[in-house]
Amino acid sequence: MRTPTIRDVADRAGVSKSLVSLVLRGSEGVRPEKRAAVLAAVEELGYRPNAAARSLSERRTRTVGVLLNDLRNPWFVELLDGLNSRLYDSGLHMLLADGHLNRRLGEDLTRTFTELRVDGLIAVGTLQDPEALRTAAGQVPTVVAGAREPELPGVDVVANDDEQGARLATEHLIGLGHRHIAHIAAQGAVGALRRRSFEAVMREHGLAATAVTEQGDLTEEGGYRATVRLLSRPRPPTAIFAANDMTCVGALSAAEESGLRVPRDLSLVGYDNTYLSRLRHLWLTTVDNASRDVGRRAAQRLLDRIDDPDRPREVELATPVLEVRGSTTPPR
Repeated sequence: MRTPTIRDVADRAGVSKSLVSLVLRGSEGVRPEKRAAVLAAVEELGYRPNAAARSLSERRTRTVGVLLNDLRNPWFVELLDGLNSRLYDSGLHMLLADGHLNRRLGEDLTRTFTELRVDGLIAVGTLQDPEALRTAAGQVPTVVAGAREPELPGVDVVANDDEQGARLATEHLIGLGHRHIAHIAAQGAVGALRRRSFEAVMREHGLAATAVTEQGDLTEEGGYRATVRLLSRPRPPTAIFAANDMTCVGALSAAEESGLRVPRDLSLVGYDNTYLSRLRHLWLTTVDNASRDVGRRAAQRLLDRIDDPDRPREVELATPVLEVRGSTTPPR
């Protein structure tokens, strides 16, 4: 049997080809009965639009390039879910690229996306080479999600309120009675915001002298090594606020290897509220950074910028929430 065409759909529905096209594009200017007739014909005939032909006629590919910092980070899962659901509702599809793999291959994936003529580009997380977006952003509508850099004209930023999230985590530990608190920090603008907030809260409570910071790299191994260094100090902390959940898992491993029980001997707080924090044998107290909401908002920002490329640049922050679980308790 031959593949049904848009003309077959129009003939079955008793409408014109142009009206079928309007319905398939989701246009609101179609009467309900006509829309229903077209959709019924599409279903009966099993019609599937020719993506290549539609791209040529509309001068759009209906694809969005999504460049991730590192797909191994579980934080991206829920953000991508929110991102994809909003894009899909608008008839757009994601093309994913992993920045970690990009660095290994030495390939500029932003250029690959522009060569594929994507309708928009979303950079997720802190990129190792943020300036790589500058050229792409001059050619295609671009949004940064879950990070604060780079700051480029016409590039919207949708992220979590990292300063407020770090404040929630630090004040939670202080409220439990901890005074010797350490922070395992991360690099980049987001890491700097969380560290600065941690240090500010400690100062506000007169605890600047007992505040300690160790550098991490947002990985489990980095969290493990930073915690080993912290526990080797003459006065080890009674609580650790980690820059993300993966770092916190590494801290948990280091504590257990040192013979410490969490939370009896050491309280731990993570960040991101990933599936790792919800595993029953981990059950980490963590900051929920509204990653799914950030994804949906970033998608909407991109849709708005596609419609109006000259809009002023905006920064939108989602509100974090502290999820208290089983890794924090008052100090002994």
